[in-house]
Amino acid sequence: MTPIETGGLVLVATLLVLMSGAPVAFALGTLSIVFLLIFQGLDSLRIVADTLFGGLNDFTLVSIPMFVMMGAAIGSSRAGSDLYEALDRWLYRLPGGLVISNLGACALFAALTGSSPATCAAIGKMGIPEMRRRGYPDDIATGSIAAGGTLGILIPPSLTFIVYGIATESSIGRLFLAGVLPGLMLTGLFILYTILEIWRRGFRAHAADFRYSWREKFMALPKVMPFLVVVGGVMFSLYGGVATPSEAAGVGAMLCLLLAILIYRMWDTKSIWHILRDTTRESVMILMIIGTSVLFGYMLTSLYLTQTLAQTIAAMAVNKWLLMLLINVFLLVCGFFIPPVAIILMTAPILLPIITAAGFDPIWFGVIVTINMEVGLIHPPVGLNLYVINGIAPDVPLTRVLWGSVPYVLCMFLAMFILCLFPGIATWLPDHIMGAVK
Repeated sequence: MTPIETGGLVLVATLLVLMSGAPVAFALGTLSIVFLLIFQGLDSLRIVADTLFGGLNDFTLVSIPMFVMMGAAIGSSRAGSDLYEALDRWLYRLPGGLVISNLGACALFAALTGSSPATCAAIGKMGIPEMRRRGYPDDIATGSIAAGGTLGILIPPSLTFIVYGIATESSIGRLFLAGVLPGLMLTGLFILYTILEIWRRGFRAHAADFRYSWREKFMALPKVMPFLVVVGGVMFSLYGGVATPSEAAGVGAMLCLLLAILIYRMWDTKSIWHILRDTTRESVMILMIIGTSVLFGYMLTSLYLTQTLAQTIAAMAVNKWLLMLLINVFLLVCGFFIPPVAIILMTAPILLPIITAAGFDPIWFGVIVTINMEVGLIHPPVGLNLYVINGIAPDVPLTRVLWGSVPYVLCMFLAMFILCLFPGIATWLPDHIMGAVK
């Protein structure tokens, strides 16, 4: 059997197993072992344990449980509703001010959690019922939160960037910085669309004479300050030469725990246990996927599938932008069925030599991939954010939530197009702060 035929068999088997709903980690591990046994015999099993352990024997992985703990601590507190309320008092007079407040809250909350479903749930639990109570259309109320939640994997610190950095051996610090301006740009595009759409529909959430007093506005600001302290502390420790990414993650976890305990009074044993339980559960899931994806990558390499694919694409001699389009279409289709972490771990080692040979910056490509993954989070059949929203507002049909998120998906495609025209949006900040890569 030729490498191309073997690759086709592996691809079909992988898609069938993953679409069956099997846990990603066990699916990848089982597929790897089965194909190694078929093509290399029993002797190949000797390296399974070493390869699996080697994939997890990396100090950088310590940052994953720490950033997960940040999200668990903040997500289990009232931080999301406090942040939402503070922003609403300042933005309520804009067309669609409540939606804009939610999008802004999603962006800030994402900087603390690094998790899209956590951001979606924390802001949505407060924002969606309030928007519907004030008469906002259901499609905008739900679609905006579903899309705003996706900012959790783009605005640093981001678990997706950590996983991409590990998979491609890229600087996680550079990836974090590369996500800042694109994250702000995408948030701006979401807000701009919202303002135009609400203005087009002629909708007002408040009476024309409604006003928050200056006192009420300034009283809400202290609720935002803890967020800024935590984000500032993590960024200073990371880029001030104080700590490595793994150590900065520890700083962030400590600050978020202190915020939950001291500000939100979550010092009882039950609350602490929930934070630790959620952290352990999600961290183990991610680390299992990382370990088995390394084994899966070893299987692809040992069967000469990765090298054959790279050589085949290089031999096509197509325009590099057509190549980038094909890669993004491929990733987009994968995102409809597979979670972002699994996609990155499975495809990044294969795609990295291809995109570098075509002259693309791996850091820039990491941002493009992350925005692409955001689309999968609000598109069925996986669409994690859609199901989070459906849990918050079960009386809103899932199709209505989906159609409400479609304009925001178009904003994501526009953001990717802008980044292709102006790659400096992603690369300027890391080059300016950390120096250009030579």
